[in-house]
Amino acid sequence: MARSAILNVMVQAAMKAGRSLSRDFGEVQNLQVSMKGPGDYVSQADRKAEEILFTELSKARPGYAFLMEERGLIEGDDGQHRWIVDPLDGTTNFLHGIPLFAISIALERQGQIVAGVVYNPAMDELYTAERGGGAFMNDRRLRVAGRTKLIDTVIGCGVPHLGRGQHGNFLVELRNVMAEVSGVRRLGSASLDLAYVAAGRMDGFWETGLSAWDVAAGILLIREAGGFISDFAGGQNMLDGGSIVVGNEIIQRALLKTVRKPVAPR
Repeated sequence: MARSAILNVMVQAAMKAGRSLSRDFGEVQNLQVSMKGPGDYVSQADRKAEEILFTELSKARPGYAFLMEERGLIEGDDGQHRWIVDPLDGTTNFLHGIPLFAISIALERQGQIVAGVVYNPAMDELYTAERGGGAFMNDRRLRVAGRTKLIDTVIGCGVPHLGRGQHGNFLVELRNVMAEVSGVRRLGSASLDLAYVAAGRMDGFWETGLSAWDVAAGILLIREAGGFISDFAGGQNMLDGGSIVVGNEIIQRALLKTVRKPVAPR
């Protein structure tokens, strides 16, 4: 596949940060770890990867703004472009030696995501997408799965942990979905969940309580792989609203209806 200059910048930054994460993943027991909140960790590895990404992306496009998980919003002189970056999506997995974590980089231009990269260095899986150019994993073209009945599907989800989210609401959603599908999976990294749906590995995904850096790159992967996506209200406020439901056209619609319906009384 031919990549644009800007996507090459994003890929090279992700690969460099990925090498740093891979080294730290092999020495995870030696990392300094602190808590941002209940069940919410940040490690020395997160900070090093974010510094690499900030440096590489700033060097390539000095005027662009940033929205980063650890540094927050950094204004730029450009006014049209913003990097949305998660240096380590799946920190808890990373700290427990589970190789399901990723670097997520999206480029937003005038409010629209135009390029995205999700990279899992533990498995050396690089997911890329450009608006209008398709989605790829290690240069293989991606397409969402074609199943049309919920009963045949495997659906991903996010599970709210200690101090996060509406646990009761999630249990209602899960009970509704469990009754309709072949299987439910929880990977622990929203960016990888979205990449897996784009690759056809899972048929759909839903989660609430997300931040823009969790989903920005994945949103473009889904769209460029032929998938459909909305927030829980059926709109397109995924970056700011924190909720997301994805799948192919039929499964996304059915999944949205399923997670939103109340539990029938027993």
